[in-house]
Amino acid sequence: MAFDTQQISSDPLCRPTARSAAIFARKGGGAVDIAVDIPGDFRLQSGERLGQRKIVGRLHGRAGAPLVVVAGGISAGRFVHRTETNGLGWWSGAVSIRGPIDLSRFQVLAFDYAPEAAEGSTPVTITTHDQARLLGLILDEIGGPVVSAFVGCSYGGMIALAFGELFPERVEQLIVVSAAHRAHPQATAWRGIQRRILQLAEAAGRPEDGVALARELAMTTYRTAEEFAERFETEAPASAGQAYPVCEYLTARGRAYRTHTTPARWLSLSDSIDRHTVTPEAIRTPVTLVGFTSDRLVPIDDIRELAARLPALFRLVEAPSLYGHDAFLKEDEAVAAILRSALKEIDQ
Repeated sequence: MAFDTQQISSDPLCRPTARSAAIFARKGGGAVDIAVDIPGDFRLQSGERLGQRKIVGRLHGRAGAPLVVVAGGISAGRFVHRTETNGLGWWSGAVSIRGPIDLSRFQVLAFDYAPEAAEGSTPVTITTHDQARLLGLILDEIGGPVVSAFVGCSYGGMIALAFGELFPERVEQLIVVSAAHRAHPQATAWRGIQRRILQLAEAAGRPEDGVALARELAMTTYRTAEEFAERFETEAPASAGQAYPVCEYLTARGRAYRTHTTPARWLSLSDSIDRHTVTPEAIRTPVTLVGFTSDRLVPIDDIRELAARLPALFRLVEAPSLYGHDAFLKEDEAVAAILRSALKEIDQ
């Protein structure tokens, strides 16, 4: 089922409400959650319904300031900086007081992707356009502000492109990092193996072990061979029963993630990445596009193709990194410089 962009933009569910955003105009600069009812007739692009009743966003920063939407990978959510959730904010390197996305200058909106972990054991077929429409519901709830900038990284970058395609009148610029107009087949192959691990583990009654093992495999695709060679010894352990240092690292990362999500949610979001597709020529919003030359999940050639097809490309940045797809989380200085440059002209 394809979306009619013009129809969706004028759909009552996607237009600003009459609420003047007591929430949006809150006093003080503290963060506040925005829990929005999902209308009963809201259908996903697949025709399916979501089991969850609400979509939850979180506003950070200075009330009434220009609004910046921030979205990251499938593990990201509404908590973005280190003062929240016991210091587990996913992008503290970028979002902070006097940081590149300055909470004393901007109001920042982040949100939890659907489906929520508690929704059930059955995956849903959800697209990046669906996530963009759900974000639109949150924006409606806070008074329908025009987004000054949508900063999206990885899966969040895909959603940013989908949002720009669906709602050009609702966003002034896109900053898209480590995301392209489609998924690369090799990346789909890796994610497909992860999904089969999850399915097998769930069938065996060991869902958390499946999440841990799939995460281990995912980590090998997020990073580079060069980083692993630099970090880990290649000398074999004394016996076959002992783990290699790189395997110990991966096991620890998987163990730390095993209760972070459910197989059904991971299956849904992993599949969503591989279903992602936008028409670059339809995105008329100015775009700053950032790609890392070592990224194997989103190869730089795909970023270049997207750049060549965007009618309103503002800037293409290609950067080297030891960290591959995870560079947007690790290369703080390089990413900060790009963000500051892209956001500097936003009026206060």
